[in-house]
Amino acid sequence: MAGVTVRALHHYDRMGLLKARRTGTGYRSYNVHDLERLEQIVALKFLGIPLRQMKGLLDRECLALPDALRRQRLVLEEKRRLLDRAIAAIRKAEERPDSADLRKIIEVIEMQNNTDWFRQHYSEEARQNLEQRAQQWTPELQEQVSRQWAELFRDVEMILDQDPAGQPAQALAARWQALVRGFTGGDPGVAAGLRKVYADRANWPADIEEHMRAFSDQRIWEFMGKALGCAKPANLDAPPGRHSG
Repeated sequence: MAGVTVRALHHYDRMGLLKARRTGTGYRSYNVHDLERLEQIVALKFLGIPLRQMKGLLDRECLALPDALRRQRLVLEEKRRLLDRAIAAIRKAEERPDSADLRKIIEVIEMQNNTDWFRQHYSEEARQNLEQRAQQWTPELQEQVSRQWAELFRDVEMILDQDPAGQPAQALAARWQALVRGFTGGDPGVAAGLRKVYADRANWPADIEEHMRAFSDQRIWEFMGKALGCAKPANLDAPPGRHSG
């Protein structure tokens, strides 16, 4: 009736999302209330809300679900914006396709894929903050920030033989912290998500891996890790990168 498989029902049972009663012969038994809950689960899954979050949403007070739906609406609206850009690029390419138009299509689709990958590393609240900050994160600002990171890595490379606690290194640590703070807005949740992104290097999308190639010198990371350890505060040691909102 709900259009799900027996295997899915067993999975929801194990997760505590939809606990079935048992008949005398051991079969799972469901009533109308269970069907209503299952339809809620199917709808939330369709909207992209993770299964691990659903039990709390369905079991808690009625205000929890509307708030989660509002957050998911924001995510879907962002996806729609990216899809509209992809459709516009394809329409343009249909008229007179050239390499620039085709590159634009690839760029927009990769942006969508990267956005989905980035989101999994951030909490719901951090994602909302990133989405708000993304409205002000222009291509010009991205170019400026990328240039500042490149200059910073170049300057760090020049003092690798010096004391990480010394004044030159600490000045660079302050620049590092300022650049990270410019991205996170001082939000601890965004900073934590950014560290998770860097820790998940094995799964970076291909274009992110290519973008970060210029920042892959482990000598610089080790030196700055020591310099940031001497800095105050010393908790903004996230990597450089493109805006992920």
